[in-house]
Amino acid sequence: MPARADFTVEPFEEGNPGPHVLAAIAGASPLEANMGPFGTTIEGSLDEVLTAVGSISRAAMNAGATRVSLNLTVVQ
Repeated sequence: MPARADFTVEPFEEGNPGPHVLAAIAGASPLEANMGPFGTTIEGSLDEVLTAVGSISRAAMNAGATRVSLNLTVVQ
C-alpha cells in the first residue's frame, strides 16, 4: 500500500538548511525527498516509507537535530 511521510527537522532556518536537515534528507535514500517551504515529503510503499522514517530520524538526531516532527499517511 502506498504511503507518504511529511517531516520537519528542527532547528529550522528558512533558506539555510543545517547539517541536521541535510542528513535527514540523505537518510531518505533511496526514496526521493522533496523539500518544501514547510517540510520535506517522501513517498513509496508503506514498508519503504517506514524504513526511511527510521533512517531519517536517526540521521537527523545524530547530526544535531533537536526535534523531528512527522506526519505519516496511507495514500488511498
